[in-house]
Amino acid sequence: MSVINLAAGPLSLRVSTKGGLLLGFWRDVGIGKVPLLRPSQSDDANALGSSCYPLVPFGNRVKDNRFSFDGNDYQFRPNTEWDKHYLHGEGWQAEWSLGRQTPTLVEMSFTHRGGATPYEYRAHQHFALSEEGLTMTLTVENRGERAMPFGLGWHPYFPMTPNTTLLAPARKFWTEVEGWLPGEQTEIPPDLDFSSPAKLPHRWVNNGFEDWSGEAFIAWPEWHTSLHLTADAIFKHAFVFVSDTTFDPGFKRDYFCFEPMTHLANGHNLPDLGELKVLQPGEILSGSMHLRPSSHWN
Repeated sequence: MSVINLAAGPLSLRVSTKGGLLLGFWRDVGIGKVPLLRPSQSDDANALGSSCYPLVPFGNRVKDNRFSFDGNDYQFRPNTEWDKHYLHGEGWQAEWSLGRQTPTLVEMSFTHRGGATPYEYRAHQHFALSEEGLTMTLTVENRGERAMPFGLGWHPYFPMTPNTTLLAPARKFWTEVEGWLPGEQTEIPPDLDFSSPAKLPHRWVNNGFEDWSGEAFIAWPEWHTSLHLTADAIFKHAFVFVSDTTFDPGFKRDYFCFEPMTHLANGHNLPDLGELKVLQPGEILSGSMHLRPSSHWN
């Protein structure tokens, strides 16, 4: 495991090859550093204790750990002890290999074959920091012998203060059913309508948003700071997560997750594959997310 520090002007970033994780992203406002992502508690943190982790070769879960595609049946094995479903791919649990590195840039990659998934692929991450913000690029290449449906995403943890607001317009909403799986498409509930800046509700939230605009604003009025998140057009969907003390007894309502994704959760079992991208052997899928902080005085 290697931990790398990047810095550019007022911004600093901490990256780990363990899981391809971000361990922290800060902005120096003159009287101290403001966390733009939830800082990890240690350099040895796993993905669930990190600031952000990659979703590759797709994100979220597959109902019943199985799907059929192109005349073949495929099956997954759970890759955590606490979830009966194969979850979020391998990127967040893999040891990535360092590539190019400068004071403001780092690249890393890993190759996966076999194991809990029928996928064979190579994944690559590129983190580029400037004085204006952070650009993260995630790429996957199908290294298998068959065409397969792929997806990409990130699972960032954002700090949540009492006055934090989120703006993230979307068109549709997916309910949640047993097993933390998506249920059905419906209208967006009023307390999860982020078409204008709104606080996160005081309850469990674990839902997908369809046809997300590709843009989000997070504001922390207490810190006079906001973050502008934009993602490439392939990231058409997003997932919002707010934990509770039933799921996590130590939850202090101090973070939430807003996860850009190229596809819908359980896309393998949805019409049109939930916008998963079919990659032929050797083909790649790639996309970027940009995080740009600024002062916020409202």
